[in-house]
Amino acid sequence: MPGEFAAKKLKLNRKKWKWKSPKYKNRALRIKEKKDPFRGAPQARGIVIEKTVVEAKQPNSALRKCVRVQLIKNGIQVTAFAPKDKAIQQIDEHDEVTLEGIGGAQGGPKGDIPTVKWSVCKVNDVSLDAVLKGKKQKARR
Repeated sequence: MPGEFAAKKLKLNRKKWKWKSPKYKNRALRIKEKKDPFRGAPQARGIVIEKTVVEAKQPNSALRKCVRVQLIKNGIQVTAFAPKDKAIQQIDEHDEVTLEGIGGAQGGPKGDIPTVKWSVCKVNDVSLDAVLKGKKQKARR
């Protein structure tokens, strides 16, 4: 049992040992915000640099269609997944795309696509879904 005048020491110890907890440390130093290319934003715009394919993880065997995008806000390059059939055909190099999180656990990759954490939701400010369904035409840039 701590002594009658130990409150100050207990308080200092609590303050000191808090930093051993990864959850506290990451939150206090805002690590997630600094590490995240979107800097905490839910979506970001970027320019398509090239079209690529990413191999699916075991036990699946597929070539997932992706695009390499350079973000406008900070110049960081990320790989984004092009969802749905024939979506990659609607995305060309130098198009402006809007990216969003792919929805994996703790902001990570989803399913069998390793290292890909984002997906394309708009092409040239037109919804990718509307373009694929033929409701709208992709704007020319």
